[in-house]
Amino acid sequence: MKSALIRFGSFAILALVLASAIRLTPQLPDPERKPAELLVTQAATPSWKLRFDTLDRGESLRSLLVRGGLTADDAQAALQAAAASALDQRKIPAGMPVTIKSAAADSLPSEVTLQLAIDRLLHIRRDGAKWTGEEEHLPWTTDTIVVGGTIASNLYDAMNASAKEALPNSARQQLAWSLADVYEYRVDMSRDLQQGDEFKVVAERSVAPTGAVRIGKVIAATFKLSGNIIEAVRFSSGDERAEYFDQAGKSMRAAFLRAPLEFRRISSVFGGREHPVLGGWRMHKGTDYAAAKGTPVRAIGDGVIVREGWGNGYGNMLEIRHRNGFVTRYGHLSRFASGLHVGSHVGIGETVAFVGATGLATGPHLHFEVLVNGQQRDPRTALKQTGGDPIPAAERSAFEQVRDRLLASLDAPVSGVTKLAVH
Repeated sequence: MKSALIRFGSFAILALVLASAIRLTPQLPDPERKPAELLVTQAATPSWKLRFDTLDRGESLRSLLVRGGLTADDAQAALQAAAASALDQRKIPAGMPVTIKSAAADSLPSEVTLQLAIDRLLHIRRDGAKWTGEEEHLPWTTDTIVVGGTIASNLYDAMNASAKEALPNSARQQLAWSLADVYEYRVDMSRDLQQGDEFKVVAERSVAPTGAVRIGKVIAATFKLSGNIIEAVRFSSGDERAEYFDQAGKSMRAAFLRAPLEFRRISSVFGGREHPVLGGWRMHKGTDYAAAKGTPVRAIGDGVIVREGWGNGYGNMLEIRHRNGFVTRYGHLSRFASGLHVGSHVGIGETVAFVGATGLATGPHLHFEVLVNGQQRDPRTALKQTGGDPIPAAERSAFEQVRDRLLASLDAPVSGVTKLAVH
């Protein structure tokens, strides 16, 4: 009873706002809650009875419609109209919100609304004995926001602390990963950040009529790392697609990524440590990235595979030789990417293997090394770069205008989320 009342309340405001337009935009309900009904009455308009339901796992849509008051024949006719419009019944997800609408004085429903996606509805309407379907795409409202924060432990926590009141969790995560992607050639967000480091980011935010939020492209950003500032600006150079450049006009892209995993969380860093299996104090000649088994491992730069196979304590091991003579080594792999072998050419960011716990490993993680002239080097220093190709001279002036305008929005103190403009 309590859950039904909660569900009833979650739809009440929405239904009252939209009833006058006789258009329904249902919010995402909790799939664990039972169906709820609402009677909407306004002056000079008919009274409507609205039933809110969700599709149970393994349940057919036909069964839900019959439960909602449609006859078996009407349910079949409504599904045929839906299929003729935009519905693929093989791709209906469990938990899909469904609203069934009928006149208060009529026991037979006259409209069914399926929420196929956050911004996509399918209305199935009855006119006498005939049912017709009509798809509706809900408009998103887009604005530009500035988010600023200070690192206490990691980027996730800083983003959560800064934007918790303004962005839902999914949007905060999306923004954190988008920001990490912009800086992935310059900063390893798992280990280069220090307490007290600061970030600011300008990004697009879109809000659906249902209240759902998604983050669009990052437009500009700045990171203060141990006192050093790295700025990034999105700019379209010539006929090329837009990419990011630093404050000096050098591309943020470079020859190497700073980390071999997209989902980065390090369990130990380069230097002395007690070996987790053999015991004793040994030089740990690489970096361990703790990650779930099966997490894709990516090549940090273009190169050729020179070793693929068992490497004793390394377990399943892969080595890639790069154009500058560096060799990167990836150990404890669960398996290698299909189609790759010694002699295969791989591109930067290409998935080459998957995280595992083979060899001398206590749990799933990736052991990563960089070898220079055959000697292990600290990846933090070996892969440190100052940027890629510069902006062409002919476009320098245009870039500086865009850079100055965008970075000006980051000059003012920012704490949390600030709205800049509406498009």
